[in-house]
Amino acid sequence: MRRVRVLVGGEVQGVGYRYTLQHVARGAGVTGWVRNLRDGRVEAELEGADAAVAAVLDWMGTGPRGGRVTSVEQDDVTPTGDAGFEIRRDG
Repeated sequence: MRRVRVLVGGEVQGVGYRYTLQHVARGAGVTGWVRNLRDGRVEAELEGADAAVAAVLDWMGTGPRGGRVTSVEQDDVTPTGDAGFEIRRDG
């Protein structure tokens, strides 16, 4: 089990990034959350099997059609046992 905090920069707000990430994460069996940050980045935490988290991270480096990812920063954090994947209010 792995949990990762991720910050994604680029044109990632207003392009369906959070909603598509929620769909991708749920499809991979990954739990956690995602939100927009005031500085234009997207922040997320992902938790699940190593391979599933890796697959979602791969998608996050590309993002949805219409977006443009320029940076992805990630740090491992302590798993929390989240259930589901939610879109949180902007931070």
